[in-house]
Amino acid sequence: MSAVFTDIYASAPLRRLLADEVRGLTPDLQRCRGDHGLLVSAIEQDHLPAVPMLSCWTRLAVAGVHYGGDVAGRADEPLPFLDDAFELVVLRHALESAAEPAALLNEALRVLAPGGLIAVSGLHPFSLWMPWLAWRTRRQPLRLHMPLQLGEWLRRRDMQVECVRRLGPAWPLADGGVSLGDALGGGYVLTARKRRRAATPLRLLPRPIRAPADVRLAPGARRNIA
Repeated sequence: MSAVFTDIYASAPLRRLLADEVRGLTPDLQRCRGDHGLLVSAIEQDHLPAVPMLSCWTRLAVAGVHYGGDVAGRADEPLPFLDDAFELVVLRHALESAAEPAALLNEALRVLAPGGLIAVSGLHPFSLWMPWLAWRTRRQPLRLHMPLQLGEWLRRRDMQVECVRRLGPAWPLADGGVSLGDALGGGYVLTARKRRRAATPLRLLPRPIRAPADVRLAPGARRNIA
């Protein structure tokens, strides 16, 4: 992983924001159920709180054009998973550190099962964190995204956006930070659900039935019925 990305997410201000992020995500994640979850993160050795209803996690750490973890590969290529493979997908600061964020988000939606939840977190581009981030990432800037624009992008792909909120300290060097969900928080969390495919009703066609000649029928019944 790039030393720049490793350094920024290991810094004390971002560790505090990431801790607030986990607390903000936990209630949403604990309502998820299914067999498989996918965590794609810019943080090495990243882990989320236990999700009792999910039995198996796959974890990827992404930076630039590469990712590692449970599976290694290139971030600008399709993820090596089947369609609809995961009931929960979490992109934790992955879009801001991936070389092709749009491609990664498309792949995340492809592998998300109908009815499944995607959670996207990142640094908010309109916050008091920007001067500090510009100084810390001057050699390799992060690709920050507006959460409202991400929400519109997801809606156009038939996703149901459930929540968009800011969280974390308003200023990176603040000692105590502000309460979760504050309008000036330096980070954001977006959750959206993949709509289930509509069931196509089947039209049942009548099939002629002929009763054997030696079978007695009820009064009023005919041998040739449809």
